[in-house]
Amino acid sequence: MEEKEIYTELNSIRNLMERSAKFISLSGLSGILAGVYALIGAGLGYYIVYGPYGGLQYRNYYVTEKEIIWQLFFIALAVLFLSLTTGILLTLKKANKKGQNVWNPSSKKLLINMSIPLFTGGLFILILLLRGYYGVIAPASLLFYGLALVAASHYTFEDVKWLGLLEIILGLLATLMPGYGIVFWSLGFGVLHIIYGSIMHFKYDR
Repeated sequence: MEEKEIYTELNSIRNLMERSAKFISLSGLSGILAGVYALIGAGLGYYIVYGPYGGLQYRNYYVTEKEIIWQLFFIALAVLFLSLTTGILLTLKKANKKGQNVWNPSSKKLLINMSIPLFTGGLFILILLLRGYYGVIAPASLLFYGLALVAASHYTFEDVKWLGLLEIILGLLATLMPGYGIVFWSLGFGVLHIIYGSIMHFKYDR
């Protein structure tokens, strides 16, 4: 066997091992749609907070009205529900198209590693909400989501890790500027998801 053929065989074996060790059925389109949902949700939240004629001037304070806070909370839940539903459906569609099993050891590890930071962050945010620490809710959501993505990236595409790191950076910046929570939230969950989803779509889905 020639050296070139050996190299080709080794590459094939390595790719096969990577496919079996990592969950590769994530859909790039679901990331794009999740970003769109987040931007729509952020737009609704901005309208609720600022009204139709509000500006983007910086504020060194944050919203404290409980009624508004709960409205924003339910908008965030709606965005989360739509994003998860879309992600699951498109991932199943992609897996079926490629003849892959969605529920495998890699997807189980991904789910476990991602769920721990997400559930912890969700409970932490709920405590913040109940205790009235509204200014750190948006930063906390970005930070814990970023940590969840970094933890899950060991079992899927490496691009997920970079998305997670950017989410963490945005979360830290949002902590420094509590008056811009909606802006950072829309950047992290909206713009970054659209960029990430587009990259994933053109790299892996085509």
